[in-house]
Amino acid sequence: MSSIVPKFFSLLREPYTRKMASRDISAGLVVGIVALPLAIAFAIASGVRPEQGLYTAIIAGFLISALGGSRFQIGGPTGAFIVLTYAIVQEFGYDGLAVTTLMAGLMLVVFGIARLGTLIRYVPYPVTVGFTSGIAIVIASGQVKDGLGLTMDTVPVHFVSKWLAYADVLTTVNFWSVFLTAATVLILVFLPRHLKRIPASLVALLLASVVVSVFNLPVPTIGSELGDVPSSLPSFRLPVVDWAIMPDLVSAAVSVALLIAIESLLSAVVADGMTGRQHRSNAELIGQGVANMVAPLFGGIPATGAIARTATNIKNGAASPVAGMVHAATLTVVLLVAGKWAALIPMPVLAGILLVVSWNMSEAHLFGRILRSTRSDALVLLVTFLLTVFVDLTIAIQVGVVLAAFLFMKRMSDVAQIRMMTSEEDDLLPSEAERLAHLPPGVEVYEVNGPFFFGAAHKFATALSAMQRRPDVLVIRMRNVLALDATGLRVLEEFLCEADKHGPAIVLSGLHAQPLVLLERAGFMDRIGRDNVIGSFDDALERARILCENNR
Repeated sequence: MSSIVPKFFSLLREPYTRKMASRDISAGLVVGIVALPLAIAFAIASGVRPEQGLYTAIIAGFLISALGGSRFQIGGPTGAFIVLTYAIVQEFGYDGLAVTTLMAGLMLVVFGIARLGTLIRYVPYPVTVGFTSGIAIVIASGQVKDGLGLTMDTVPVHFVSKWLAYADVLTTVNFWSVFLTAATVLILVFLPRHLKRIPASLVALLLASVVVSVFNLPVPTIGSELGDVPSSLPSFRLPVVDWAIMPDLVSAAVSVALLIAIESLLSAVVADGMTGRQHRSNAELIGQGVANMVAPLFGGIPATGAIARTATNIKNGAASPVAGMVHAATLTVVLLVAGKWAALIPMPVLAGILLVVSWNMSEAHLFGRILRSTRSDALVLLVTFLLTVFVDLTIAIQVGVVLAAFLFMKRMSDVAQIRMMTSEEDDLLPSEAERLAHLPPGVEVYEVNGPFFFGAAHKFATALSAMQRRPDVLVIRMRNVLALDATGLRVLEEFLCEADKHGPAIVLSGLHAQPLVLLERAGFMDRIGRDNVIGSFDDALERARILCENNR
């Protein structure tokens, strides 16, 4: 039960000192300031209004801290969702996105209650790097319009269509936009090297807004592109959606849920590594799920744990989830007091911020490292990456996971072996080697190595069917079989059924706990005879000798 209890609830039983409160307030204020330009940029890039990013950071950020399984997690909109949310909004509108997010949140709650938190962390690394790198490319390509100040009504969703559309309007480049974009990138790259405690993105945003307003530079702003930004809290609203499109939304919701789970648990693991603490993965999934069920009812978009903001929270001394709640409160105050000034923010500045976010997401060094590893990992990486860029992130995640699973099964099948044993084996005890050397002519011994599951069971069946003659007794040594599944069990049952009619008698040796329990539950132990399932290999050889003599 403790695995689904939020960290904040557990910490309520501990003394909360004035020093801890001071650390949490300080960290929360800093992270709130850092999150401000990112929430706005992610919202606009996702195809929704800027205030919706702030609503998400406030509502989801508070709930993730209050109900999640990490002491330090900071939640809100992240760059990972831009590709998905933009595509959903363009095809189904915001209501379609809200319903998708609600369903994804419900799935996450179910994942957490079902204790699937640890399993989700096993998503293959090449899949994670593949879609993360692909998202980075797509996000960066989506900033070309605002980064160059191109004159165009809408930006197509698909990658190739984007660049074809850009090529048609390349003559409309606004060099003031190019200058502001470049200046933003330079500030974000170089300022943290000298002033680490000052949020570089906020400096770029404020400086550019002042320069554009004072000198009346001809560049698009949030106000000129999207209208005024309200300085008020969101109101409750149930989304309205056509039931005919629900099957399409379910597929998207699965991808959103998986992406939230992967990103949030990865962020929590990073936080653990920085602090030496342990998060509760199932509680984290439930907290993320509740946050993503509530946020869309107030105009929010998908939210998850943000690695960079979580790391900032830790580096600024956060002591508990209260820091994440202070971060949400800080954004609330900014929205109410200064929200209307957000209309002055130049669009090229947001493009520059997202270009830096894209570069940080790309993990180019990891991409190259995996390409140089095994061919199967490189294949999974490239397929996931190319599908993310050229097709769809939803398909990329699903195909990447399935492909990785198939390649894992093949790898395990390649490892699995079944071979005939002789007395010349290196790892035999003297007594075993002696007994094996003097077995009666009607006894043969085979050893199975590796997991005996559906990917490898055919090797067992093929090896046994290829025996030149049927012995009187067959000893199957399974000391290196740690896992047996239903397909492996079926192969054993079919072989036993055939042996009951035509021989040979079968003796199993060295079964581990999992295969033994499965055979017991399936009734296999009674069919083969419990005397023919023996732990000691030496005793199994003796049993085979007795059975052989009795058959004569």
